[in-house]
Amino acid sequence: MFIALLFATFAVAFAVAFIVDALFKSSLDRILKRIISDDIYVAWTRYVRFALYVVGVSSGVKMWDLERYVEPRQPNETAPTLELTTERWVLEIYRAIIETLQGVAWMLLIFFVFALIAYVIARIAESRREKKE
Repeated sequence: MFIALLFATFAVAFAVAFIVDALFKSSLDRILKRIISDDIYVAWTRYVRFALYVVGVSSGVKMWDLERYVEPRQPNETAPTLELTTERWVLEIYRAIIETLQGVAWMLLIFFVFALIAYVIARIAESRREKKE
């Protein structure tokens, strides 16, 4: 049952990351195309999208939280491990969705802050070039 939960949370986290990627794909492409004028922006777009999946899946699948279903509750006790009931399945799937969204949101926030800084620097450089000409 633990293996099924592990694969289910992975699939849910990947699906959520896929949806977020689909929503932000054109924005990421346009921002990086504007900041990086060379054709290398395509590689940067792929890297940022890859990072989105890595952050999303690693945020959504919390191994140390799932370990409670295979290890005893207290290290010194012989208490039984937690059971995977329907309620726990729903809770773990919900947790995977929320934590995936939270991890991806932080990653995109950091990306967009740095992209905004790069955009401002690029605009300043362009205006200086125009003044020299």
